[in-house]
Amino acid sequence: MTDYLSLAEDIAREAGEMLLAKRPTMSRQVETKSSPTDVVTALDTASEQLIRERVRAARPGDRFLGEEGGEAPGESEVRWIVDPIDGTVNFLYGLPDWAVSIAVEVKGEVVAGVVNVPARGEVYTAALGRGAWLGGERLRCNTGVPLAQALVATGFGYFAGRREVQGEVVAKVLPRVRDIRRGGSCAVDLCSLAAGRVDAYYERGINPWDYAAAGLIAVEAGARLGGLHGRPVGPSYALCAAPGLFEELHDLLAPLDPERDA
Repeated sequence: MTDYLSLAEDIAREAGEMLLAKRPTMSRQVETKSSPTDVVTALDTASEQLIRERVRAARPGDRFLGEEGGEAPGESEVRWIVDPIDGTVNFLYGLPDWAVSIAVEVKGEVVAGVVNVPARGEVYTAALGRGAWLGGERLRCNTGVPLAQALVATGFGYFAGRREVQGEVVAKVLPRVRDIRRGGSCAVDLCSLAAGRVDAYYERGINPWDYAAAGLIAVEAGARLGGLHGRPVGPSYALCAAPGLFEELHDLLAPLDPERDA
């Protein structure tokens, strides 16, 4: 795991440096994916290509899953799960909450994760069973926070029908919690939870490349990560908080039928 983590961190830092250096001149090279609001820049593609090349050079037999390029087969039981820029809209607008996310999965279990937030100069790391870290500081999520005092992060999807339901859900959640934060990056939100900057997080529609690395970081910081009704985390739903608050937030969300789309 140490070797995986070291390699992932080196690559995430290199990709982040490239993105910071080139963003001012290339960020306007924009296309759309699933909807007019789901954007991808030329640098999303360039970042993923850099990461793929570095992984392939160091570990040519490993598999790869990237947001932009999809699956690449390999002979080993190791798979790299990569979001080259999580929070592309923030990146495009010059907001700081975007990240390079790299996770290493062995036999279906994520064992190492790195989330580099270049605009903030922060690199979050975790290895399975060895804790979560920001620089030299071990991370611990907030514990003992009741729902009414919880600062809750969330995000919204790209399709109007999904956003309509998400708006209904957040309207029901907001009166029951301290406040809501919408940062624009699942990976950064989960790392913020690990660092105690928010107390809980929920969202519908995130993908493995969004949460693989940051989810490990949050769990290694003491949080619980899952879906609704005992299901695992996945695109249908993601919920993360310290034990106790996780169950309270789950019991608030579940009756709202938040996995539906309008």
